[in-house]
Amino acid sequence: MSSHRTSLSRPEQLVAAGLVGPERLQEVMEVASRYALALTPDVAELINPADLHDPIARQFIPTKAELAPDSQETPDPIGDELYRPVAGIVHRYPDRVLLTPVHVCAVYCRFCFRREVVGRQNALSKKQLGAALAYISGHEEVWEVILSGGDPLVLSARRLAEIMHALGAINHVRVIRVHTRLPVVAPGRVNQALVRALNSAGKATYVVLHANHAREFTPNARAACARFVEAGIPMLSQTVLLTGVNDDAHTLGKLMRVLVESRIKPYYLHHADLAPGTAHWRTGIGHGQQLMRELRGHLSGLCQPTYVLDIPGGHGKSPIGPSYIAPRGEFDGTLRYEVEDYKGERHVYPPPPPEGT
Repeated sequence: MSSHRTSLSRPEQLVAAGLVGPERLQEVMEVASRYALALTPDVAELINPADLHDPIARQFIPTKAELAPDSQETPDPIGDELYRPVAGIVHRYPDRVLLTPVHVCAVYCRFCFRREVVGRQNALSKKQLGAALAYISGHEEVWEVILSGGDPLVLSARRLAEIMHALGAINHVRVIRVHTRLPVVAPGRVNQALVRALNSAGKATYVVLHANHAREFTPNARAACARFVEAGIPMLSQTVLLTGVNDDAHTLGKLMRVLVESRIKPYYLHHADLAPGTAHWRTGIGHGQQLMRELRGHLSGLCQPTYVLDIPGGHGKSPIGPSYIAPRGEFDGTLRYEVEDYKGERHVYPPPPPEGT
């Protein structure tokens, strides 16, 4: 596919680039009038229009299914608004807050749980950002600040450095975590100035990359990630479990290995949230648990993310992976358990004494 120099943010551009057939233009226009649309050149070049099941296209090309919400879905599926004391802050957990200085992204994932907000709301004003930082400063229990959005790395290096400097001046904030998709969707924007902007004296900075398929890791994407790691910034990952993208053990395992090879520790595997118009991406929880069983034992422990559900209503994340242990009862005064190994075989723990002893 030819290289696209600018992002594709209008339906007719998708048609012109050969990513969508002309017969689907009206459909894409209807979806784009409801939810934000943007693909970077790097993402567009990964899509194979001839493949009706292309996992990259499935993440970024609008379809009419997005306009058919499920009755269980909600505009605020994880309850952010219940924990928003001031604009730009979500304070759900005691020791950490989410700071969202911007609501735009380089690309818009079609399954985004903040799809009612991203690409629609303005960035925080100078006054709003000041109030958000004052909130963090006034809450000494806040040990970690998570920069999210939108994608905070779409900000200029100068603006990002200003935010990092302001957080650096708050003594009780010890960790700054940056959530981003940029290294895999626009790797050329991860330059040395951007990497330097994430340094904050006396703070530990982590970058958490959102990636869902191994094909996202082009040589340029790997190089962008390496710039963070080689600057001393550890990287973690978060992945959304998506039907037709990564919902089989081979595909998911390949992604986890590529992450580890890129010096990125798999962190979260998210069960897809109940955002409007996203039912066609969600798997069953049982299917996700089975995938985790298939990864366990067959892939290195480094490749094991935590499978989590963000409980609707603002109740936070809970791990929902399979359980490998259950009480079996008390024998000879000892509480024993039945433990399942990665082959599915079951064992008693502690093991009973050998017969005849």
